[in-house]
Amino acid sequence: MMKNCKIKFWLIAFAMLVVSVSCSKVDDDTETDPIKRMMGKMTLKEKVCQMFILRPEALGYNADVAGSEVTKLSGPMEDFFREYPAGGLCLYAKNIIDPDQILKLTSDLHSLRPRPLLCIDEEGGRVARIANNDKFGLEKFESMTALAAANDEETVYEASHYIGSYVSEYGFDVDFAPVADVNTNPENIVIGPRAFSDNPQVAAVMVVAYLRGLWSSGVTGCIKHFPGHGDTKNDTHTGYAASQKTWNEMLDCEMIPFKAGIAAGTDLIMTAHIAAPNVTGSDVPSTMSSVILQEKLRGELGYKGIIVTDALEMGAITEKYTSAESAIETVKAGADIVLLPTDYVQAVNGIINAVKGGVIDEKRIDESVYRILSLKKEKGLLD
Repeated sequence: MMKNCKIKFWLIAFAMLVVSVSCSKVDDDTETDPIKRMMGKMTLKEKVCQMFILRPEALGYNADVAGSEVTKLSGPMEDFFREYPAGGLCLYAKNIIDPDQILKLTSDLHSLRPRPLLCIDEEGGRVARIANNDKFGLEKFESMTALAAANDEETVYEASHYIGSYVSEYGFDVDFAPVADVNTNPENIVIGPRAFSDNPQVAAVMVVAYLRGLWSSGVTGCIKHFPGHGDTKNDTHTGYAASQKTWNEMLDCEMIPFKAGIAAGTDLIMTAHIAAPNVTGSDVPSTMSSVILQEKLRGELGYKGIIVTDALEMGAITEKYTSAESAIETVKAGADIVLLPTDYVQAVNGIINAVKGGVIDEKRIDESVYRILSLKKEKGLLD
């Protein structure tokens, strides 16, 4: 009997030691990891705000600039940012006048605290917010399809290095490019020549070459639009669009460029608002599908980086969801960054209330914020 008691005593002591060591490791990790230390000092609201990238016009929610063309940072915008410090800002053609103006604007935006990621869509071809402004005197590219026509990845690398160089020069951290869609549907009205090819193997090589070109110029790329917008007829900017492919069919085509980009180390992947009913079993947009984002992208494909939604101001979303609803559903599905909600404040408050109401676990928020702050640290944006 005494022997059994001794054994029990030592087993309990050992278990307590293990727990103590485990707790020490957690505490030490929190103490030594600067990002975790930073997060430990952040309020829930501050963390949620980090998960949003906005147009600069959205900083006018409490000022008289809503709906206008913002080309400079104003005092009321700074005041608003202090109240709702978004994780990033995305500029468009209407925000860009000439080199001097954009340099001043990006410098001023980077002076905000906490410093936001500055993003732009500069694919080359018809989607080029800077190069298509003649005041910059930059080389223009016909399209990505034309660029890849020679099947020479070095040509694509040199073009993207050139694009990345001026994107970086004018103060941007992230370029929402390249397009990793495979343009297999000739009736597609939104992707077309923005894609490198209708051949997934060719597209895969060019996607990696484009990413390397951006990285070599100090710019972070983002492959899009997962799980593939190339085999659709409709435009998610205006309304519902769907791919009827099964997952196995996607693995044989759409996933090939995305898998190549993941293997190469892409930091961001942008979702598509297309439905994929033969994958998810529903008409929910992929942006709001945990099957697409968690089971397929993170689980099966093993992606560890940041998932950013396509713009939530697009018709495929706004036709059915409020800003709060769409933000909540994308975060529940696994998105890290919510891009361009129609009503930023409503979206932020919606997520906060969802956390407080137990609909979203705060750990889910922390996972995303850790990824976002890690990228900011890499870009030198954490003070």
